[in-house]
Amino acid sequence: MKIVKYILSILFCNLYRLLRFIPNNDPIMGCMLPFSRQDKWWSAGLFAFITMVSFDLLTGMVGDWTWITALTYAGLGILFHQIYKNKKKINLKTYLGSGILGVLIFDFITGPVMSSWMFQMSFETAFIGQIPFTLLHLASVSAFIVILTPLLDVHLVNSKQLEDSKVWNKLLNFAR
Repeated sequence: MKIVKYILSILFCNLYRLLRFIPNNDPIMGCMLPFSRQDKWWSAGLFAFITMVSFDLLTGMVGDWTWITALTYAGLGILFHQIYKNKKKINLKTYLGSGILGVLIFDFITGPVMSSWMFQMSFETAFIGQIPFTLLHLASVSAFIVILTPLLDVHLVNSKQLEDSKVWNKLLNFAR
């Protein structure tokens, strides 16, 4: 597992989400996809889960919604690992298609399905109300995938300088 790389990505996602440019300012998918491709089946799911929970802890908004969104995102991380595990090469088009699929699944589950259940609203009302939010979510995730995912894929996930052992050795030498 690439602990340092995960920590840096979690910190980036949470700090960026705190800026709240738009209601669904979401770099998580763009960060999760390269991890889904390159690590163990559970690690991208754990990354997404920890990112969602830590953000809600940071903002003091832990509740039922925390667990619903965290588990949904974790499931997507595992799903994309299963999709990517037998592919030799994954390009930007594949990541973009995955991000779009991921947003549609995530927003469907956390929008109309859970909203109609938790807030006793009709499924149709929740579904129609979800459309503008999902369009913004698709735009933000697509932008992150186009800009961030290739950088993470090449420079962070594959970086030899950020391997756990190298970082821990540098920190230990610095502390001496």
